[in-house]
Amino acid sequence: MAEQKATNIVWHQGAVTRDDRARVNGNKSCVVWLTGLSGSGKSTIAVALEKALWSRGVRSYILDGDNIRHGLNKNLGFSPADRTENIRRIGEVAKLFVDAGMLAITAFISPYRADRDQVRALVPDGDFVEVLVDCPLDVCEGRDVKGLYAKARAGQIPEFTGISAPYEAPLKPELTLETAKLSVDQSVAQVLGYLEGRGIVPRG
Repeated sequence: MAEQKATNIVWHQGAVTRDDRARVNGNKSCVVWLTGLSGSGKSTIAVALEKALWSRGVRSYILDGDNIRHGLNKNLGFSPADRTENIRRIGEVAKLFVDAGMLAITAFISPYRADRDQVRALVPDGDFVEVLVDCPLDVCEGRDVKGLYAKARAGQIPEFTGISAPYEAPLKPELTLETAKLSVDQSVAQVLGYLEGRGIVPRG
């Protein structure tokens, strides 16, 4: 848990509520948190999901692991402490997106259960949809166009999840997508079906 250093601060509530935004948007907001090994398909699914939601008029935005490290988290590496801070920061950003009435889609390896649980605790019950993008390690390695797994096995990339650093899969995710068996469209359809069933987004 990050230390609160600033003092004499007060949260200022706006005049427009989250419910107000939901009525205007025609959809509710939540966090769809895609977690899984590098190469499992998180970013690909996130992009396709955002496009599908956009076609329905649902306001959504992708918070992608690599993209966030270009800016907000550019000062963080891949040590356990930095990984925890990386997820803490993006969790706070996702929380703001939810309050703004948008559906936040995140695509992060986010290897530690405790870090993901901390993000879940930031938003109201039911607003954190944990999606395990489940793919065998050998399949992820076979998809690795950037050659990261080969570098990790050669010792060139330290603390690489799945090789020299652990991945703690969710114990009870809201959804599991077995991406070695499912196409991107099938994976997106499963996420949309869940969101529809929960009344978060309108049916297509």
